[in-house]
Amino acid sequence: MSTSGLKAIAPVPTAADFLDIVLSKTQRKTPTVIHKNFKISRIRNFYMRKVKFTQDTFDEKLGAILTEFPMLDDLHPFLSSLMNVLYDKNHYKLALGQLRTARHLIDQVAKDYVRLLKFGDSLYRCKQLKKAALGRMATIMRRQKDPLAYLEQVRQHISRLPAIDPNTRTLLICGYPNVGKSSFINKVTRADVDVQPYAFTTKSLFVGHLDYKYLRWQVIDTPGILDHPLEEMNTIEMQSITALAHLKSCILYFMDLSEQCGYTVEAQCKLFHSIKPLFGGKPTLLVINKIDIKRLEDLTPESRALVQEIIDTEDVQCIQVSCYSEEGVMELKNKACDALLAHRVDTKLKGSKINSVINRIHVAQPKARDEVVRAPFIPESVKERKKYDKNDPERRRLQRDIELEEGGAGVYNINMRQDYLLANPEWKEDIIPEIMDGKNVADFIDPDIAEKLEALEREEEKLQAEGFYESDDNLFDSDDEREAVEAQIALSHKIKSQSIKKSKKNQSRLPRTAGLRTLSELSSELTAAGLDPSRIEERAQMIAKVQGSKRKRDNEDGDMDMDEDEDDEDKAEGWMDVDSEDAPRLKKVKTNSGGVVSRREPKTDRRLAGMRDDAQAARAVKLRNLGQRPRNMLAKAGEGDRVIKTKMPKHLFAGKRKGGKTQRR
Repeated sequence: MSTSGLKAIAPVPTAADFLDIVLSKTQRKTPTVIHKNFKISRIRNFYMRKVKFTQDTFDEKLGAILTEFPMLDDLHPFLSSLMNVLYDKNHYKLALGQLRTARHLIDQVAKDYVRLLKFGDSLYRCKQLKKAALGRMATIMRRQKDPLAYLEQVRQHISRLPAIDPNTRTLLICGYPNVGKSSFINKVTRADVDVQPYAFTTKSLFVGHLDYKYLRWQVIDTPGILDHPLEEMNTIEMQSITALAHLKSCILYFMDLSEQCGYTVEAQCKLFHSIKPLFGGKPTLLVINKIDIKRLEDLTPESRALVQEIIDTEDVQCIQVSCYSEEGVMELKNKACDALLAHRVDTKLKGSKINSVINRIHVAQPKARDEVVRAPFIPESVKERKKYDKNDPERRRLQRDIELEEGGAGVYNINMRQDYLLANPEWKEDIIPEIMDGKNVADFIDPDIAEKLEALEREEEKLQAEGFYESDDNLFDSDDEREAVEAQIALSHKIKSQSIKKSKKNQSRLPRTAGLRTLSELSSELTAAGLDPSRIEERAQMIAKVQGSKRKRDNEDGDMDMDEDEDDEDKAEGWMDVDSEDAPRLKKVKTNSGGVVSRREPKTDRRLAGMRDDAQAARAVKLRNLGQRPRNMLAKAGEGDRVIKTKMPKHLFAGKRKGGKTQRR
């Protein structure tokens, strides 16, 4: 787990805010109306629910804090020690322990008061028990003011910690204050560590990242360490010691031989020896910085002997750099990364993991089948080929060389035609036309085009000889047949062109003549079919008599005056009666929808009663509509609508509330 895993912690509220959050949630999420007239079981349940809900909310909030804050025992030793240095392990554990105890006490209070509420005998007593329960919970939470404030400070500080992964490849920079550690990390990574000409500019761990051999590396800049006993070191120095002790890394110990940092070469050598036990089993590089001012060769013999003693130590390499002039900085980075990679591989091979994997690794060795020596074959062209050297003027030209000559990436466009295999190499750059001599070039791609064309022409000639393309005039034996077919085609076109209403589109349509059938025709057809039509004839004659008498009566009244044209029209529309000679005719009236219905008209129009003529009737309608306008504006139905709506209905705006007062909540 890296320090980035510590960052996802929700803010910790103060004790007062904690209470506000929990109590307001209880008020919002539980019922608020209760009356003394309710059954006592309902009153008890009402208050028990409030107490239990408050307890659950406290439980949830405190539980979230306790789970989000990391347990020091579960963390990586480096992170655990770092948190101990920064926040004091005992203080941290005590704060979390107090919150855990508070949660337990709140649970106990809720349990006790719910038990007492079961025996509450009135609304007043139940309410007092609820108040007491919530009051005791609030008191317990108020006592947690200091732990909550402390944990909020820790949370804010944790979120600002650098994201250090204890398990990844790490370069660790250490040494006295002001020897150039931060300048180096700024050169090799994109970290922006503050650099100042005084001691303890860096007060905490800083992390930068770099890429080497396609791998991600983290570089940690530690605060300067002074050479005094561990128990006298301050928090800033202890962070460095923690990192040195727990991180599997490559140690870069920086020294300033010019003594501009304010510490002698002897003191710096002494510090190396004092913290050397922390470097055990880690690749170590002695970095002599500021060589633009003073090099190792310029030292006095006494100081040189002290430095040489460190260099001669096992597993220590010496590199001279200058972060000011950038001399040797990249070499130092590469050397440190290579040393750590080699060390990690060695530890993996020596470690416990290799034993579990070694039995699964098998290196296949081919066995000789006879005594013949089969040396590897290398073609002569490969042997003779000169090794590519970019400084050789006669070297073979690569695409990259051509690209640089032609303007570089983004400008140069590779020639796709240079590898075309054509009969004449000069044709490579020819522009391929799409149209040539008025013909499409794509038609001439097929090499067998001429043969296919000849085969097609032969097939055409054969079809013509067989009469495949003969005209339609020869299909009919006589002119009468041709005319009949043409008439039939014309009729079918005419029928199709007639527009059919949407509603009638899917209906089966009868021809108009199908409905016009006389009684004598019907009788003869039924007789021919071997059926007796006598009963149908009797019924038809009876209906004809009845309708005949009706028509006679209507004609006498003058209501139905129909001429022969209307009669023909009825026939055309398909008004079918049993016998065309005796059947009466009804007057057709067009409806608003455009359909036609048959009905009798009344003798007089009641709407025009008392009116002189149509003009006077129209004027009356106009005046009536005008008089209705003011009533329409008041949403009244007519003159008789005298209703005055009540603005404030009594039952909604007056009357006393039943079953107790509002304060009984």
